[in-house]
This record gives sequence, C-alpha cells and structure tokens, in this order.
Amino acid sequence: MDNNSIIEQIALLAAVAPKQAAQTVKLLDEGATIPFISRYRKEATGGLDEVKIQQIAILHEKMQELEKRREYILNAIEEQGKLTPELKQRIESTFDANTLEDIYMPYKPKRRTKAEIARENGLEPLAKIIMAQQSNNVEQSASRFLNDKVDTAQKAIAGAQDIIAEWVSEDNRVRQIVRNSFAKDAVITAKVVKGKEEEAAKYQNYFDFASSLKRCSSHQLLAIRRGEREGFLRVSISTDDERLVPKIESRFVRNTTSASQLVKEAVADSYKRLIKPSIETEFAALSKSEADDTAIAMFAQNARQLLFAPPLGKKRILAIDPGFRTGCKVVCLDKQGNLLHNDTIYPTPPKCEREIAAKKIRHMIEVYAIDAIALGNGTASRETEEFLSSLKLSRDIHVFIVSEDGASIYSASKVAREEFPDKDVTVRGAVSIGRRLLDPLAELVKIDPKSIGVGQYQHDVDQTRLKKSLEFTVESCVNSVGVNLNTASKELLTYISGLGPQLAKNIVEYRAANGDFQTRKELLNVPKLGPKAYEQCAGFLRIPDSRNPLDNTAVHPANYNIVAQMAKDKNCSVSQLIADKNLRDSIRPADYTTKEYGLPTLLDIMAELDKPGRDPRKKIEVVKFNESIRDFDNLQEGMELDGIVTNITQFGVFVDIGIKENGLVHISEMSDRFISSPSEVVSIHQHVKVRIIGIDSSRRRISLSMKNL
Repeated sequence: MDNNSIIEQIALLAAVAPKQAAQTVKLLDEGATIPFISRYRKEATGGLDEVKIQQIAILHEKMQELEKRREYILNAIEEQGKLTPELKQRIESTFDANTLEDIYMPYKPKRRTKAEIARENGLEPLAKIIMAQQSNNVEQSASRFLNDKVDTAQKAIAGAQDIIAEWVSEDNRVRQIVRNSFAKDAVITAKVVKGKEEEAAKYQNYFDFASSLKRCSSHQLLAIRRGEREGFLRVSISTDDERLVPKIESRFVRNTTSASQLVKEAVADSYKRLIKPSIETEFAALSKSEADDTAIAMFAQNARQLLFAPPLGKKRILAIDPGFRTGCKVVCLDKQGNLLHNDTIYPTPPKCEREIAAKKIRHMIEVYAIDAIALGNGTASRETEEFLSSLKLSRDIHVFIVSEDGASIYSASKVAREEFPDKDVTVRGAVSIGRRLLDPLAELVKIDPKSIGVGQYQHDVDQTRLKKSLEFTVESCVNSVGVNLNTASKELLTYISGLGPQLAKNIVEYRAANGDFQTRKELLNVPKLGPKAYEQCAGFLRIPDSRNPLDNTAVHPANYNIVAQMAKDKNCSVSQLIADKNLRDSIRPADYTTKEYGLPTLLDIMAELDKPGRDPRKKIEVVKFNESIRDFDNLQEGMELDGIVTNITQFGVFVDIGIKENGLVHISEMSDRFISSPSEVVSIHQHVKVRIIGIDSSRRRISLSMKNL
C-alpha cells in the first residue's frame, strides 16, 4: 500500500485536506509533539488544532497497525500459492479491518472444525456435487465416498454439509449482509441470572432489558457489560433471523432438487452455528468500543475542566483536612506551596476543643500571614466550616471548599513520600488540599487522573485507550497554561512537550545544583536535553525574572529575532515594546512574514506581546452553601440551594450542596430545551442554583432540578 493512499484515507476520516494530513504525519514522525505542532507549526498544518492533530495521530497509528496486518495476510496467502492479482488488489484496496479479515478467512489456517474433519475424510468432492444442486439422488453420490471413518451415506452427506456451511460462513458478501442487518436492526437484551436477583440489586434496571443496540447509551451498555462480567446478567445481541436467513439462502439455493434442500439446511446451520455468533461477537466488541469512546471522551472533558480549575495564585494558604474522631489536620503553606507548619485541632465531636482550636487557628493565621483557607469537602467539612465562620479574625479571610478526591492517593504515593519522608499520610493529604487551591493543575498532575473524582465507569473501559486519552488531556492542559521553569515540580515538568520523566528529573537536579535558570537557553546545559527536546519544550517553559522578557512568554525562542526586529524598527527595546500598547498597535504583522513564518505565527506573537504569560484559566470564586443545611435530614422537597458541579455523566450531573451526599440533576431536569449532553449546559466546578424535587431516604439519594432557576 503506497503512502499517498494511506494519507488520503487519513484525510478523509479526519475531514482535513490531504496536504494537512501529510504535513501533520510528517511532523509526528519527526518526533514533534501535538502541543508543539498546534502552537508553533500552524503554517505547516493549515492551522489545525490539538483535537484534529490528535485525531490524525490516532488514525495514523491505526493505519500502521492495519498495514502490518495487511502485509502478514498477503505473505500468508502467497506462501500458500493462492495469491492472484485480483485477490491482491482486493486486499490492498480495503481500509476496513473486518473486511480484510473476511477476505483472509478462507485462507486462514483452520482449527480442527467439523468441516476440517469432513475434508480429512475425503468429503469435499461430495460437498461440491451437492453445491452444484443438479442431483435428486444425493445418497447414491454419497455412497462413493464411504470409508472406515464414514460408514453411511447419511454421515457422508452431513460431513459435506459441514463443509458447505463453512463455505457460506466464509463468503464475504454474506458476512456483509449479516453485518448490515446487525448495524441497522440489532437488539441488545439483558436478563438477570436466576437466583441472583438479590445480589444483583444494583442492576435491577437491567433485569429484563431490551433496546436497539444503536440507541443503547454508553452508560447503559457499560453497566450491562459490567453486570455480565460479574455474573449477574445474561446478555445477547440479535437481529431479525426470520428475514435474514431466507436472504442468505437466495444467494446459494438455485433450484428445488434434493441437493438444493441440503444446501438450504447447510445455510441455516451456517448462520446459526458460525455466522451469527461471529458477527454477534464482532458487534459486542464494536458497541463496547463505541461506549468506551463516549465514556473516555466525557472523562477526558471532565478531567480537562478539573485541571483548568481556577487557581487562587500566589497566596499563603492554611489548609484543613477535616475529621471528627482523629481531628482536623492543619497545614500552613507559603506562596510556592512549601510546608511551613502542621498541627491538629479538635473543634468537633467527640472532643469539641473549640477554644483551643480557635486559639491555634488565630495564631497560625497571624504568624504565617495566611491569605486564604482551603477546607477539604470530606467528613466533618460542614461542621468545620461552621467553626471557622464563628471565629472573630482580625481580617477578612475567605474559606474555599476544595475537593478531596485523590488526596489520599497522593498522600500514600511515592511522590508524597519523597517530598515529605518524615510526615504521615494525613499531613500530606492536607498539603495536597492546600496546593489544589493554590494551583490545581500543578497538584493534580501528581495523581492518576482516574482517581480525581470525575468520569463514569472509568474502570470498565479499555484501560490503554483511557490512559492515552488522559495523558493527552493532562499534557494539553499543562502546555496550554505553561509552567514556571524555576518552581515546577518534576511531575509537572514531565508533561511539558518534549520532556518526559527523565529529562524532567534532570532539569530539577540541574536546578538544585546550579540555582535558578536565568534564560531558556540555559536548558541546553541540562544533561541529555538536546536541540530537538529544546525546540519542543522551550516555548512552554516560563522564567518570570529572566534577563530576556520573552522568556516569560509563549513566544518561541526561534522567533525572538522577529520581535527583536520589530523593536529595532520602532527604535525601542523589547521590554518597551511589550510595555507600550501604542507601539505594538503601530506594527503591521504582515510586514514580518517570511517563507518560514506566516501570518498565523505573527498573529500569535502579537497576541502574546499584548498579554505576556497570560493564564487561560478563569478567576476563582467563593461559593456559600445554605447555612441551615448541615446533613441529609435537613433537606426538604422544594428547597432552592446553591451548589457546585462535581461530576458530569451522560445521564446528568452530580452537585455538591454542602452535605456528604451529592445530589443528581438528571439530564431531563437540566434545561427547558432539548440537550444531548449535560456538557452543553454545565462544566466541572461551575456554581449552579438547584431545586430539590425528590428525596429517597432509604438510599440516601437526592434528585435535583435546574429548570426555571
């Protein structure tokens, strides 16, 4: 298969021009990262964004896998001496993996099937006689094929029918007919395994379930498959057999002889025993893969929103991991998130040492010049918040409620142990809560994205694809924001374009040994960080106090000369150009285009000079929960409450209303207009107004609505 055909196929599937696909693939093959290509190679790709470039990268990988399989099949058939020019053309012209396998099926080494045993017994010539459908006395023909393993005509005929059934099942057109029927009409059915009704209570919605496969939602399909895997549900996918079998028969049954009747029987057997199970398995895998894609896309979108949560910025934080019996773990952090002090207070039952706790908090706020308080949203959060609001502090200090999801994962991790070898997990957890307020992105990159509390059925989807998707999401977020080269952790640097774990470690070690980086160019002194890695990473790393002000912008070092020329033409320094809007407004970007750098790059440079080192994240807000709602028993239908969106699924969103249990806004209660996805209306961490429309005390479930609010 020539490369042009592959590029054309990628372009078709990605809905881009062949030239765009070709240039993108070329850059990827040369080792360029997706963030680098989308930001600094717009001229080459025609301005493709990260999503399109990622799509092209995935398609390119799939095409490479398909090409390997194609080469294997061509070689396997050629070794059998059966590769005709026509067959080779068919194999080389298909880009569908299933069609490719259908073509290969007749040439595939056979397991010891019923048909293979019949062939070994010399019955293939009889199968050909029957298939010709000329004879009304097949038994007479069959008697010629009797031997010590086939002692009756009936056995000979049955063996020949097994061979015919295999021929039918290997017919590419037949398989496509069945495949088309499944694609159009397949129904997925789930039933509870008898005797397991009580154990399977959480799957009761699927005890007697049937749905069109193409309309079965991702969350339904993943739930059904999990129930099947756990042994609670029996699941099948079927289509209209009564309509389909006659359609297949019409391709093989040519007249009304007794041989034709045998062919008809073989077709029915082939469909039931060979074709249908095979296509059902294919569609089970396909539907699962599509459900995975939907769930993974939603998980990635949620993770992106969580990683892009607004940072408080460089403030001194007092962070509290609340608790009852074991008390509240309190830590004080400086503006960089370094631990200054830790303590434990007991403002809630059973100890209720409120006065001692109040004295400690006031003391820490004054001694460590605290700017804000981060309070974990777990057990005892509302009680601790009430205690904090009762304190009479010398100045106004906001209390921010911070998600604890994944904090325990971090606190027990190797990263946390290396950072705080002499602190226990509770102190590390409190530090993580505080740092999430300071800079959520910098802290959350230390945790497996699957553990940060968003998504749906993340443990049921393809784990390799989920990992790749989430790694891309984290990499995209980190590079969109950029990081401070002199303060970034090893974990944060790992996600910078062109780096990875080893180079990130080398940068941190170089920084520890030599002090802060003074310029981006100094990165080339880092062991094993060569020109290619420098090209990929430099534009995403910031040095706020560099001698060159461009080192604190997203302008790539390769383009510094363009800005220098602009400053020279305006008789000013680069610093003056950045500071003076009138000077910048007088520049015509088109005057600085070259063969290598076009208008897209120039416009990006001008935008960056307008707002150097700009952070794409929004400003943080404080949410105040209803003071009268402390626990589940305080809730009443009809109440209107403030809340924070904590998770988005296909069927709705979960909202924190200030108590342990989150409420659910079903997708049907999110808007007065039709929406196909909750993401059309809300995002993670969005502040929303909700109304309680249902309370299920036995299951501790809260139904909410956002309509007319």
